[in-house]
Amino acid sequence: MASLAQFDEGPRPIAEGAVWLPGFALPDDRALLAAVELVTATAPFRHLETPGGLRMSVAMSNCGAVGWVSDRRGYRYDSRDPLRGAPWPAMPPPFRALARAAAAAAGYPDFDPDACLINRYRPAARLSLHQDRDEQDFSAPIVSVSLGLPAVFQFGGLKRADPVQRLPLVHGDVVVWGGASRLRFHGVLALKDGQHPLLGAQRINLTFRRAR
Repeated sequence: MASLAQFDEGPRPIAEGAVWLPGFALPDDRALLAAVELVTATAPFRHLETPGGLRMSVAMSNCGAVGWVSDRRGYRYDSRDPLRGAPWPAMPPPFRALARAAAAAAGYPDFDPDACLINRYRPAARLSLHQDRDEQDFSAPIVSVSLGLPAVFQFGGLKRADPVQRLPLVHGDVVVWGGASRLRFHGVLALKDGQHPLLGAQRINLTFRRAR
């Protein structure tokens, strides 16, 4: 399991309560990717629909006690996969261990995620600025793990119009935000073409949350 002692750069604070951990997930990348394959073999990637009827460019799956879903009825967490009518796959041990270790390294030692959103970006896929506010309790942080192609992560303020930082995330980077930054707007610019040695022309993002 990764630890800050393995990385010369160490954590990079990006805002109050928000930390960038360069390369933190690298020692566990193959275990994480194997777990992604295991989850998505049961709960395949799919492109969700927004409440306004738009198709999301990012494909998604979930694991854990609940999963995040979107359709014409709105954004929400559900204990069952609407595509299969069955519970989401259990969160693999490597996922939970990495999420807890990263949260602790960022100053959140008691994080216990019950949901992991697995997002797959192909070239041109993007995620517009938004807040994560469908959770019942905002006291727990968000832990976001980048695997595959590099991406530009946008981290803004508590208002959509606030200035935005652009973080060039690469394979193995982790960003954790909570506390005063928990409801900051964030997003991902359109993914550029490229080839990653392990994932080819795609990026996988694991987003761990305490939803309930």
